[in-house]
Amino acid sequence: MQSLIGNIDARVDAKGRAFLPAQLRKQLADCKSFVLRKDIFCNCLVLYPESTWDEMVSALRRNLNSWNREQAQVFRQFVSEADRIETEENGRMLIPRRYIDALGIKSDIRFVGSDQTIEIWPAGKIEETFTDADNFAKNIERLMEGKPATE
Repeated sequence: MQSLIGNIDARVDAKGRAFLPAQLRKQLADCKSFVLRKDIFCNCLVLYPESTWDEMVSALRRNLNSWNREQAQVFRQFVSEADRIETEENGRMLIPRRYIDALGIKSDIRFVGSDQTIEIWPAGKIEETFTDADNFAKNIERLMEGKPATE
């Protein structure tokens, strides 16, 4: 699958339905099955194409000692907080109410292509996670030199 890119504003209706933007649907070709879960690090949702989810869970499982209580709990929590999502022919999907409430989504959202996944952000929230242009440039430079980003 190609790297997903795009930054598209959209709306969620009162029932929690939203249209996956056409720009992203085109990049996904015939993919209509997804897994949705709240992001681990940010206050957004992550929409995984089913094949990407399967690869991620397999990688997690490979690193898991199922006889380790803490690791088993982490795996259980990761997979239990996910929902399978099917898009309709026109690209409409239903975002479960618990996610809408947890993120404080009113109606406006933003879909952001993020390589192999799509992030769904409440309107205006993704910008809060960004750093200023100078720090961003410095961090990219450090990463490309093989050094850890500073901020």
